[in-house]
Amino acid sequence: MIKAIVTDIEGTTSSLSFVKDILFPYAREHLAEFVTRYCTLPEVKAALVDVEQIVGRSLSLEAAIEQLIDWSDQDQKLTPLKTIQGLIWYAGYHQGHFTGHLYSDAVAGLKHWHEQGLKLYVYSSGSVNAQKLLFSHTEWGDLTPLFSGFFDTRVGAKRETCAYQAIAEQINLPAADILFLSDIKEELDAAKSAGFATYWLKTRR
Repeated sequence: MIKAIVTDIEGTTSSLSFVKDILFPYAREHLAEFVTRYCTLPEVKAALVDVEQIVGRSLSLEAAIEQLIDWSDQDQKLTPLKTIQGLIWYAGYHQGHFTGHLYSDAVAGLKHWHEQGLKLYVYSSGSVNAQKLLFSHTEWGDLTPLFSGFFDTRVGAKRETCAYQAIAEQINLPAADILFLSDIKEELDAAKSAGFATYWLKTRR
């Protein structure tokens, strides 16, 4: 019996074009200026340390920024990049430059499942902060109260079975009681290998 639903964001609850054509370019445009200006903030400093750990050597601030931009251009799903992008989007949301896009039927479904007593979770390659920003700045208002938790790549990559095993452990439910929603077959295969029920949604723009 399904007791919890874990949903992807891009192409599942939200338009791919919103992420690809609005959020990513916005973060790319502001990345160098943002990191330079806020490099002493704890979150930014920690992300820069993570960059060095990934590349395996010490980097100047300029070199770290260049690496982040390179990863951004390659659409790499790396935690320090996602952290920086999330911080930049925080500023964009709060300055009113955009609102989070959600499909109306996705909102209706999430509200219905919540009312039915199902626990709802998000698992996305975007940082937890970025996920919360999207769901808290929508035309339907703040939807974050619908969710019991948020997961990002800190639990593992979305195409790795171990990530879904970690999610099941953290939400303290048997994998068979969890339904995972995504538009990406490889993610669904990984979730299924962990014992999750899965549902493949048709990708929408």
